[in-house]
Amino acid sequence: MPKISSKGTAMPLSPIRKLVPFAEKATEEGKKIFYLNIGQPDIKTPQVALDAVSNHGLTTVAYSHSAGNESLRTKLGEYYRKHGIEVTKKDILVTTGGSEALIFTMGSITDPGDEIIVPEPFYANYYSFSTQSTVTVVPVISNIEDDFSLPSIAEFEKHITKKTKAILICNPGNPTGYVYSKEEIKQVADLAKKYDIFVISDEVYREFVYAENNDHYSVLQEEGMDEHAIIIDSVSKRYSMCGARIGCIVSKNTRVMDTAMKFAQARLSPPTFAQIASEAALGVDESYYTEVVEKYRLRRDALIDGLKLIPNIKFSVPRGAFYCMVELPIADAEDFAKWMLESYSDNNETVMVAPASGFYSSFAGMNQIRIAFVLNKRDLKRATEILKLALEAYLNK
Repeated sequence: MPKISSKGTAMPLSPIRKLVPFAEKATEEGKKIFYLNIGQPDIKTPQVALDAVSNHGLTTVAYSHSAGNESLRTKLGEYYRKHGIEVTKKDILVTTGGSEALIFTMGSITDPGDEIIVPEPFYANYYSFSTQSTVTVVPVISNIEDDFSLPSIAEFEKHITKKTKAILICNPGNPTGYVYSKEEIKQVADLAKKYDIFVISDEVYREFVYAENNDHYSVLQEEGMDEHAIIIDSVSKRYSMCGARIGCIVSKNTRVMDTAMKFAQARLSPPTFAQIASEAALGVDESYYTEVVEKYRLRRDALIDGLKLIPNIKFSVPRGAFYCMVELPIADAEDFAKWMLESYSDNNETVMVAPASGFYSSFAGMNQIRIAFVLNKRDLKRATEILKLALEAYLNK
């Protein structure tokens, strides 16, 4: 029998989607599921984006420039400059989602066997992308007790070797909800300059910051980082356009951008209609961001209020994004998550969560889950009630 590749065998299942078959079976059995496992916003996509596609006026759906439509990149440049990131269209390459941006970046700066240091827990697909690129993820563990703040720079420095090519951070963080401070970004930037490595900063949740006096600070705002900084971005969460699959790489390092362009040319171009929608979305009024972020802040607060009622758990208070890490008084959170779908319901309702072990490359996080607070406040209140009851039943079974 022909063999599957070692790379394919090593590719991990998504911790966010791996329990879908159990959810499908629960739905077939008539259960109502509160989906807390995936960061799919229920906020409406800006109407201006939908209208732009409806009224496109194209007679031929042609390839765009491999770097993306010039008009889109120009608008993206204007958007970043509003946020204190001084770039132009030439510093931006449009990709098919933030996922492709990360794949292109890893392909551009790493060779097989190279290493990328990542604070752990981290977005699960970082491990998938590194596997595709035959790159080793080197974790530096952060802790739930301090809301997953940046580990000490000494810990990062301890892991730097001749094979280290980059430090990869997510700011605000998925799955932790942590927002790195200006001082923390400066520490990472100084380390990158000291060892002449890159900082890849995944900033797809830039607007989603809740704590007062804790504005988002980008690595490209840090002085002297033009050659070292690479931003990964996406319209998916910002405009509730996950299915559009439009992201981008932003960097002032011309060698990185020229190399990424080779990968972009190989896949020809990003999707036409999604670029049209994304360009239109960039024109929304600032009030759109204010209203959406306030809605998520209230949801965050509703979730935290519900979690406070569950005995013997630990949780981090998210400062940004829309995720919360919760540590349960059990040994195996994945078994618990499956059990809730297979064997538990309250009034024929149950909850789907993401086991957090998939957000670690080590064996940590086995007793943790990630909750995405993308439901309305009423549903979040009910979901945490069910979670409390389910945990009690699971511990007593």
